[in-house]
Amino acid sequence: MSTTSRPPIRLGVNIDHVATVRNARGGTHPDPLAAALLAVEAGADGITAHLREDRRHIRDADMKHLRTRLTAPLNMEMAATDEMVMLACALEPHACCIVPERREEVTTEGGLDVAGQLATLIPRVRALTAKGIRVSLFIDPDPIQVEASVTAGAQVVELHTGAYAEGRVGELDRLRAAAAQAHAAGLEVHAGHGLTFENVGPIAAIPEIRELNIGHFLIGQAIFDGLPSVIAEMRQRIKQGAAA
Repeated sequence: MSTTSRPPIRLGVNIDHVATVRNARGGTHPDPLAAALLAVEAGADGITAHLREDRRHIRDADMKHLRTRLTAPLNMEMAATDEMVMLACALEPHACCIVPERREEVTTEGGLDVAGQLATLIPRVRALTAKGIRVSLFIDPDPIQVEASVTAGAQVVELHTGAYAEGRVGELDRLRAAAAQAHAAGLEVHAGHGLTFENVGPIAAIPEIRELNIGHFLIGQAIFDGLPSVIAEMRQRIKQGAAA
C-alpha cells in the first residue's frame, strides 16, 4: 500500500469506562451518551461500546441511546453468544466487533480463537452480516487467526495490540506481518488495546491500518486534560505516526 495515497486513519473512541465511573455510584452521571456526543464533536470518527454479558459498564439502555442519538458509526463490541447476536441484530449498529470474554477478566486479555471456534462463529457472523452489520474479529497477530477470519466471513480484523503495549519483543513485527496478510486477503485492518500517546506512532505507521480503537487511555487522560483536548492530541499523534 502506497503511503502517498493512504487515507487518514480513523479514530474510534471507546466509552466503556465512562459507564464504569457512573456505575460506581449508580444513577445517571456521567452519561456515556454525553461522552460519545462530545467525542464525536471533538473529532472521533466513531464510537465503540462493549456490551458485556455481566453488564459491568455499558448497559442495554446505553446501547439503545447510542444507536438512536449518534450520527457517527457505532461499533458494538460483543462476545460470540446467541444472546449478543440477537441483541445486535435488533439494534443494527454500524459494526460489531466480536471479542473473547470471560467474567473473571478485568479487561480483554487476548485475541479471539477464531480457528478453534469456526463452527460456532460462521453462523453468527452470517446472521450479523445478513442485517447489514459490518463484522470485525478481534484477534492476536497470528497468521492462523488471520486465515481463519477470512473463512469465518468477517469483513474486518482488529489486531490486538496489548502485547505490543506491554513491550513484548518482536510484537511490532508480528503486527506488521498480520496487517499485510489480512490486507492481502481482502480484510480491512483495525488495531487497538493499550494504545497511548507514547506508543501509538509505530502502530499508525503500519500502512494497512485503517482504524484505531482506543478507550481506557483516552478516558483516563481526559480526567486531567478534558476529552476534546485528549482526542485532538491523539489524532495528531496518529497523523504523525502515519506520516512516518
